Amino acid sequence: MVGIITYGACIPRYRIKVEDIARVWGANGAEISRGLGVREKSVPDLDEDTITIAVEAARSALTRREVDVSAMGAIYVGSESHPYAVKPSACTVGEAIGATPVMTAADYEFACKAGTAAIQTCMGLVKSGMIKTGMAIGADCAQGAPGDALEYTASAGGAAIVIGNENPIAEINHTCSFTTDTPDFWRREGQEYPRHGGRFTGEPGYFRHVQGAAKMMLEQHGTSPSDYDYAVFHQPNAKFPQRVAGMLGFNAGQIKPGLVVPRLGNTYSGAVPIGLSATLDVAKPGDRIFVTSFGSGAGSDAFDITVTDVIDSDLFDRSAAPTIEELLSDPIYLDYAQYAKHKGKIVMQL
Repeated sequence: MVGIITYGACIPRYRIKVEDIARVWGANGAEISRGLGVREKSVPDLDEDTITIAVEAARSALTRREVDVSAMGAIYVGSESHPYAVKPSACTVGEAIGATPVMTAADYEFACKAGTAAIQTCMGLVKSGMIKTGMAIGADCAQGAPGDALEYTASAGGAAIVIGNENPIAEINHTCSFTTDTPDFWRREGQEYPRHGGRFTGEPGYFRHVQGAAKMMLEQHGTSPSDYDYAVFHQPNAKFPQRVAGMLGFNAGQIKPGLVVPRLGNTYSGAVPIGLSATLDVAKPGDRIFVTSFGSGAGSDAFDITVTDVIDSDLFDRSAAPTIEELLSDPIYLDYAQYAKHKGKIVMQL
């Protein structure tokens, strides 16, 4: 039995409304924003980055449940906005939560699915007996060039998922992946902002891979969409996950708890871990959750998860850390100039 022991998330309090971004870029900006289904997005504070978000998410997870961090055998941080090119974010997270020095640590990168790839690695290490528990984090301060379509959704946030085999709050029954070389999105070394392949983003990128992994999961596990209470799909915008859910046979009620992108934006590697966290915030024992991530480049990871009685036991306290709904509430709104300053798009010259 391998599953989720605890989880926690971090979402910056600052927000910018998509209409305020569109106002700066005129008619073209308004046209882009209309089709995304995103009303506002989170913005990191001046001193927030992927590492600080990952640390806060990790601490929230450990607040909900007593975990022996000295026995935390692995910490992996998935992101495409690591602060350092050659300095692991995972080492800093381990030090901050007291898990060093006895652990394996690494940074993962697979566009928006690096966090779920980290979950799969932790699952394998726990199941093999090499480690007792492992922490997988998906976190990003996503980049979008001024005026580009990405700027309307690229946001900040992350979640930490602790994997183990002793009294999990949710068992991970099965996982599988679907991967090809599809160049729909990329950022070269030294480039500040990523680029996207336009027409490759939808059908050959997102929809092919999400459906590929999801259908593989349903076939391998002998299940159908009606067997699940909830479903979480990667959410680069509000349009894509709703469309792919319908294509696969899931309904709006199943994806509603985890569909946080209209109020949050696309947190890239944090998108599915945050969506899963939002679903776990409301899940009951016996509920079954279907999860499929997506990372450009391109690939998807799918998971079949069953919530256990432990989620309502004395071993776990959901109320000890903020829920996703609480993290999304009481935002502080920025105008475009303040947002640009927070994101480092404009810098004071001394």
